[in-house]
Amino acid sequence: MGVKLASPSGGRGRRGRGGRTPMAEINVTPMVDVMLVLLIIFMVAAPLLAAGVPVNLPDSQADALPSDNEPLTVSLDEQGRIFIDEERIPAGAFSERVALFLPGGGEAPPVVLRADRGLDYGRVVAVMGALNNAGFRQISLVTNGSSESP
Repeated sequence: MGVKLASPSGGRGRRGRGGRTPMAEINVTPMVDVMLVLLIIFMVAAPLLAAGVPVNLPDSQADALPSDNEPLTVSLDEQGRIFIDEERIPAGAFSERVALFLPGGGEAPPVVLRADRGLDYGRVVAVMGALNNAGFRQISLVTNGSSESP
């Protein structure tokens, strides 16, 4: 805590008392420095946390859809391997594994489907069909934003 010394003009401060009066100001510079360092750390770390499975997404001009609850993320990489969140699913076990994410008696969460642009269209549609058969009715396709017209 800082202390304000008496003024050289006879020892009288603002209030007319002699001696030392406490300083009523808080130094916020160290707090601002810490907050700026934390901001930089989070700005650098956030993109690293968002990218789960590396997928080369196609471009689109569509706007992003708002989401109320946490979606289930299904990814298809360039080899056609399927991932739920970041867990690789063995071939043929996708239907059984995705059924585990359905709540008992509740509404199925929305699904975010990330598919590599080099994949066969039939492969993507087959995964969408398996999701639909499992009970997932809200399926969103993730794309990169683009300003190009088709």
